[in-house]
Amino acid sequence: MDVVAEVIRILEEVLGMGGRMSSFTRETNLLGAVPQLDSMAVVTLITTLEERLSIAISDDEIDGDTFATVESLAEFVRKKVGG
Repeated sequence: MDVVAEVIRILEEVLGMGGRMSSFTRETNLLGAVPQLDSMAVVTLITTLEERLSIAISDDEIDGDTFATVESLAEFVRKKVGG
């Protein structure tokens, strides 16, 4: 599975950005840079990641750094899927 592509697909769905995320790369900043990624969207994103990827994410595993960039989120997902 291409984790970065899957993360971008899920972000696109959760944030409803109308295809604008197709230009996102690993280095794209998320939290604080994408206005749609507010606290409610983060909760929805976590739930969607859990459902789609059959993973469990506890509150103490995540912080702002997890959502800093597409790559930081993808790396977190890689660890959860592999772990």
